[in-house]
Amino acid sequence: MPKDGSGLSLDGLGLPLWLVVELTYKCPLKCPWCSNPVDFERYGNELSTEEWKSVLRQGREMGALQLGFTGGEPMLRRDLEELVAEADRLGYYTNLITSGVGLNQDRLRALKAAGLKQVQLSVQAPERELSQALVGIDVFDHKIDIARAIKAEGLPMVLNVPVSRYNIERTREFLDLAEEIGVEYVEFANLQYYNWALLNRAELLPTKEQIERSEAIVQEARRRLGKKMTIYFVVPDYYDNRPKACMNGWGAIHLTIAPDGTALPCQEARLIKTLNFPSVREHDLAWIWRDSPAFQKFRGDSWMKEPCRSCDEKEKDFGGCRCQAFLLTGDAANTDPVCAKSPDRQIIDGLLGCAKGERSAGVDKLVMRDISKRLSAVEPGV
Repeated sequence: MPKDGSGLSLDGLGLPLWLVVELTYKCPLKCPWCSNPVDFERYGNELSTEEWKSVLRQGREMGALQLGFTGGEPMLRRDLEELVAEADRLGYYTNLITSGVGLNQDRLRALKAAGLKQVQLSVQAPERELSQALVGIDVFDHKIDIARAIKAEGLPMVLNVPVSRYNIERTREFLDLAEEIGVEYVEFANLQYYNWALLNRAELLPTKEQIERSEAIVQEARRRLGKKMTIYFVVPDYYDNRPKACMNGWGAIHLTIAPDGTALPCQEARLIKTLNFPSVREHDLAWIWRDSPAFQKFRGDSWMKEPCRSCDEKEKDFGGCRCQAFLLTGDAANTDPVCAKSPDRQIIDGLLGCAKGERSAGVDKLVMRDISKRLSAVEPGV
C-alpha cells in the first residue's frame, strides 16, 4: 500500500485506488502523536452502517481497490464485521488498522470469516512499562497476545511502530519481538508532525544521530532476514532536503472519509482551514473526487508558486505536503518548507534545533490525547 513518505510513486490514472474509512474518532488510547484532529470531539456524528455501505459501493464503482478500516479505534464499531463482509463482497482488498484494543479471538475469527485480508497492528514499545507510559493504559500484554492470535489465524500482518525520541533507541528490541512473533512486515513510521504530534513535536522529535543509528540497525536486519521479513523505515521528512511526494499527489490515488462523512484527499487535510471539504451526506463520491473545488485545488501544477512552478522535480514530489506548507507557513500553496529550495527552509532548520537527546519513559511533558487536558490547537506558522 502507498505510505506517506515511503518514496513509492503510483499513477492511479485518475482513480481513487486507496480508500481509507475512518469509522470513528473514539479510541481508548491516549497517544500523544495521534493523527486524529486535536478537536476530534467536534466530529461525533458518525456515519451509520448503511451510510458506510453506500460509501463502499460508490468507491468500488469508481475503481478503488484497497480499503483501510481505521479510526480512532475501528474495533469500537460493532458493525465492523458487517462492513468488512460488504467490502469483501464488493471485491476490495481489506486492511484493518488497529491498536488491538477491542480485538479478541472471537472477533478476529469473525473478521477473517467476513473476508478481512490483512491486519496492521500498532505497537508503541517492546515492553510493558514504556508502552503504558506512551499510550496511557496498560495494554501491552493484550497487544502481544493479539499479534500471536493474528498469526495463528494465518492473516498477513504489519507491525506498525510509531517512532519518536522515546522509543527509537529500542529498534533492535522491536525487531527481535517481530521476528519472534513471526510477522511478515514491520513499519518503523517515524512520526509526521500533524495534529497531536505537532502539539508534542519538541518532545517527540528524535535527533538525526538517533535516526541514523536506528536505520543502521534496520539495514543490518534486512541483510540478515532477507525475504523472511519486509522492514519499512519512514524517516521524518524534516531531516531531508526534498519533500515527500505526499500521498502520490493531492487527490491522485488516495481518498479518506472521516467519521462524520467529510471527504479528504489525505487523513490530515482538515488542518487546512482555508478549504471547505465536501461530505458524502451531501454529494456523491464521484462528484467529490472529480469535480469538488477542494479536491481540484492542488491537482496538477497550475496552483504552484515559485520555486515549484519552474522546478524540474515538481512532477516527482508535487511540491511536497500541502498540510505541512499550511501549518508552517500559513499558505497551503507555498513550497513545502522541507525543500532546500524553499524560501521558508529556515523554519525547518530552526525546528531541528529543538531535537534534544534520548528521553526516558517519563512522559510528564507530553500532552496526551485527552480532550480535558489538551492545549489549544497550534496555529499555522509555528
